[in-house]
Amino acid sequence: MNRNTIRLLVLLGTLSISGIIAVQAYWVKRAFDLKEQQFRQTVMISLRNVANRISTLYKLSKFDNPVTQLSSDYYVANLRVPLDADILEHYLKEEFKKQNLNTPFEYGIYDCESENIVYGSYIDADFEPSSVSTKPLPKTDKYLNYFGVRFPSKTSYLASRLDIWLISSLITLVVTVFFGYAMFVILRQKRLSEVQRDFVNNMTHEFQTPISTIRIATDVLSQPKIMEQPERLKKYVQIIRQENNRLKTQVETVLNTARLERGKMELDIQLQELHSLINEVTEGVQAELEDSLKVELNATKSSIYADRTQLVSLIRNLLENAIKYSPRPPSITIRTENVNDTLVFSVADKGIGIPKESIAKIFNKFYRVPTGNLHNVKGFGLGLSYVNQIIKAHKWQINVESEVGEGTTFKVTMKQDA
Repeated sequence: MNRNTIRLLVLLGTLSISGIIAVQAYWVKRAFDLKEQQFRQTVMISLRNVANRISTLYKLSKFDNPVTQLSSDYYVANLRVPLDADILEHYLKEEFKKQNLNTPFEYGIYDCESENIVYGSYIDADFEPSSVSTKPLPKTDKYLNYFGVRFPSKTSYLASRLDIWLISSLITLVVTVFFGYAMFVILRQKRLSEVQRDFVNNMTHEFQTPISTIRIATDVLSQPKIMEQPERLKKYVQIIRQENNRLKTQVETVLNTARLERGKMELDIQLQELHSLINEVTEGVQAELEDSLKVELNATKSSIYADRTQLVSLIRNLLENAIKYSPRPPSITIRTENVNDTLVFSVADKGIGIPKESIAKIFNKFYRVPTGNLHNVKGFGLGLSYVNQIIKAHKWQINVESEVGEGTTFKVTMKQDA
């Protein structure tokens, strides 16, 4: 599955899910509006019946349309006589029970003398009085005598009537989450596939180069006249030794990474002399780099508790990384110093640098900073990942400072206690 196919799949899937969500939201809104309309009609009928029952009680003619809705949850009904709150509450309960309006409500009666609505009571969903405190009921000039009824829980009441729609919305949400997770897995698998392919290509190239060099060197050494040229003989023997060491390092890098995949890094912690290990690692490249490599061992306390093999690997990997990403001749500085109770080891170069958006990724396995169509930097993308594993295993810290075109500094802070 190529990149364009995956992009098309993601686009179509996103459009499909968005369409489903939009349609679902539309029908939920339609269903809610319908329930709200039904609620309004039920309330209007109930309050009209209450008003007419009161008119019958006082032997007055019935109303045709005594109810007015002042807001989405507040209604007022016309009265032609003052009314006792207990009578009104009794009628309201009966009508609401008959209409199956099982939702809390509050009512009040307008007092002409005080020109205020006298608050009646708050009735819960079980039609029992409650002591819930609410804001005063609004007044109106539409009627001379009237009572008002408000439904403070109307929205939640209507929502509870949308069971099937809420279930379908939940199913849609689950499908959306599943789709998002599936897309994440597909993209992640695609990325891993690309990383593995690049790794195999890099590994094949890295192994072919020293193997080809060794084959050429052995062909030269197999010539009878080579014994008459000791300097040339020595040169090709040295080439074979260097390429053999290069192959050994590459194989060890891959094996160490595979070993870390199977479990936690095992450490043999002992007191190490950092300066001695730095000199040991730099000895092999000092002759090649000459003045391009500066070693500034400024730390007065250079002993550190660490695993010797892993610490050497850390130093070597950071040094090789600086060499790989530097122009020729490189400019590399290895420095140590004591800061408070820590030993700080740093490797600085004046190479190509790392873009800011890539700094957070350089310790990921197989990751290599993009260089466009250029493939002049060798490696598997495992060195810095291995360094990061060593740092974590020793509970040290590593900081990276880099500017594109100016260089990079890796700074390792090591605690000097056991």
